[in-house]
Amino acid sequence: MKTKPFFSIIIPVYNTEQYIERCLISCIKQTFKDIEIIVVDDYTQDNAMTIVQEYAKNDLRIQIIRNLKNLGVFASRLKGGKVAKGEYIIYLDSDDFISMQMCQILYQTIHSHNNEGGGGIGYHRFYIRDYAKT
Repeated sequence: MKTKPFFSIIIPVYNTEQYIERCLISCIKQTFKDIEIIVVDDYTQDNAMTIVQEYAKNDLRIQIIRNLKNLGVFASRLKGGKVAKGEYIIYLDSDDFISMQMCQILYQTIHSHNNEGGGGIGYHRFYIRDYAKT
């Protein structure tokens, strides 16, 4: 049985109550299912983590980590990276969302490069930013 997910998606959360549900849904509904979702509560002062906790009850891929004070997005990403088990790490801002096929496309791209004999993709951390806010 495989225990290591292919992708770890790390989402630092600070006061993004109005966006976090859309962000989580975009991760949960990925067509590629071999993922873990690490949500880092950066001492948020709104109800964003209440929303995350509700989703975590129904999806075992969601792991919640808490900062004891606001550390900022960079430190929160590092903290999430320390517990990530995935072969590849995707950083996603909590006010953004991703295409439901993003992980599948990344997986196929990685494997097509690995099969070309060029040594594969050596950089295993992706930063995802979707500027199309609606």
